Order: sequence, then C-alpha cells, then structure tokens
Amino acid sequence: MRLGFAILAAAPLIAAALPAQAQDRAVASTEISTGAYAQAETKLQAQLRAHPDLPELLLNLAAVYAQTGRTSEARALYTRVLDQDDVLMDLSADRTAGSHAVARTGLRRIEAVQFTAR
Repeated sequence: MRLGFAILAAAPLIAAALPAQAQDRAVASTEISTGAYAQAETKLQAQLRAHPDLPELLLNLAAVYAQTGRTSEARALYTRVLDQDDVLMDLSADRTAGSHAVARTGLRRIEAVQFTAR
C-alpha cells in the first residue's frame, strides 16, 4: 500500500467521502473545502487526463459530483475506485483509511441523500 495522500476534513463533506489531499500538492482540496466546485472539477479533470486511475483524484472528483447533485457520475467514480486495488491514504496526521472505505462511505452517503429526497 502507499501513503502520501490525505483526506481533508471539510465541514460540508464530513459524512461523505472526503476529498483526498496531497501533503505538498493538494489537487483541488482547497477548492472543494471552500465550495468552489467548478474550479475543483477543472483541476481534477486536467489531472485525470495525465493520471486516469489515481484513486485520490477519482475520489475528489466523485466528491465534487456528489456535492453538485450529479449522483450517477459520483457513483460511477466511487465504483471505479472499488474496482482498483485498495490504497491506504492518510486521513489526518494520525489516521488512515483505505480508498475502498472512502469510496464505500461516499456511496452510502449518496444512497442516504437519495432516500431522504424521495
């Protein structure tokens, strides 16, 4: 497993899959945490062209999609992460979680929001 990416605990995303944050080169985590989803999406899509399978990028883009009401797109990205090997990521300086756990949390969050909206 590899380390080096962290999950940023942003208030609006606490119950959802949280955006992954590189320790020195966070890709869109600032934008996500401040609600600048369009800018975050642009950055993430550019990075995904170069690195299409990085779970950190996929999870961040899934968080953007979930926060902007695009649940089917978010679900597809969470599923894509689950289809890959599980990657250990730093949640904070002293906590870690696997990419699969983060993706499953995101999927549960989407399902809960959709269920309450019915």
